[in-house]
Amino acid sequence: MERIITSLLETDAYKFSMGQAIYHQFSDYKTTWSFKCRNEDVHFTKEMVDEIKRQLLLYTELRFKEDELEYLHNITWIKGSYVDFLRLWKPRYEDFTITTDAPCGLSIETKGTWLNTSMYEIPTLAIVNEVYFRMAYDYDKLMDSFRERLDAKIAKLQNGEYDLSAFSEFGMRRRLSGEAQDLAVRRLAEADTGKSVFVGTSNVYLAKKYNLKAVGTMAHEWIMCVGQGNHKHNPAYSNWYALDAWVKEYGVLNGTALTDAITTDCFLKDFQLTYATLFSGVRHDSGSPFDWGDKMIAHYESLGIDPKTKTLLFSDSLDFEKATAIKKYFEGRAKIAFGIGTFIANDTDAPALNIVMKTTACNGMDVAKISDVEGKGMCKNPDYIHYLERCINWRMTHADDRLR
Repeated sequence: MERIITSLLETDAYKFSMGQAIYHQFSDYKTTWSFKCRNEDVHFTKEMVDEIKRQLLLYTELRFKEDELEYLHNITWIKGSYVDFLRLWKPRYEDFTITTDAPCGLSIETKGTWLNTSMYEIPTLAIVNEVYFRMAYDYDKLMDSFRERLDAKIAKLQNGEYDLSAFSEFGMRRRLSGEAQDLAVRRLAEADTGKSVFVGTSNVYLAKKYNLKAVGTMAHEWIMCVGQGNHKHNPAYSNWYALDAWVKEYGVLNGTALTDAITTDCFLKDFQLTYATLFSGVRHDSGSPFDWGDKMIAHYESLGIDPKTKTLLFSDSLDFEKATAIKKYFEGRAKIAFGIGTFIANDTDAPALNIVMKTTACNGMDVAKISDVEGKGMCKNPDYIHYLERCINWRMTHADDRLR
């Protein structure tokens, strides 16, 4: 199989935005990441695991090229000091432990500095996904169905059946292949999509290739590690620590806050006037998008902020039909945007994989996500989850945050 990851730019944009803040503020933090396949009927063969190992070894041989570093340096919020660090940076295969010791036949764990391990998540998932679909199916037939479905999507955008306003492609981690994601991004960039505006892609390599916006700010790892990696912190205040560190790094730049790392209700305790003003918007990633959007609009209004000046970015398991319904519901009440992944990058006749790679420890202690729905978290220690839930519940029912 040919090399899957061909450039260190081939990752999601938020890996660089978080990476720069990690480099400047948390360079000594160490994390553990664990892979999980949520599809109960999927099994990775030994041949697949061997190819995944080979592809990850090839990935760790890559280095940033000068034109790639220049591209990053020209992004408004990326600083020269971080670019100089990336000039020296290289992935380490020694940080990976890959075995067949898992129900699905594939176990991957990475350990090392947060600077390193954070960068491994997206390329690893892209490699796993592509190896699986190339080896478990007739790949050429899958590509034929992918092209047909992509044509149908674009036709419905052009005739107005889909109306998304602004949307971006977020599919690298679960893409069918690099070839498929490249085709989808190129076709969407070239097409007249009517009322729907294709803004860009989270894949920085493709953003550079097609002169698009590289889209992405923060992920759950940021809130989890900043808020829970310091053992002196009360984890119920994870959002406050994470937002504070983000503003220290970026000010008003690059500001879309993720709300559901330890529930949106707890997030809103910290997303008060200063942060709600500085951040240009918020991102939805679990629970009902309609209830969440209503809650965010009401919160902005309670602070005296016009929600029409803020962006609600939806990114949870979307297709164009769902996005159209969400846009129609919130139209005129706030700015609406969408990040759409698997539906763009891996829509074929075969069911998509539901694979993740999550932070499971930081600085030797468990970390966890308590999202707005069950089943999206991943923690190896149930006792820690109970502890985190107790901290959140106590804060929500007892703490007087006006004293802070």
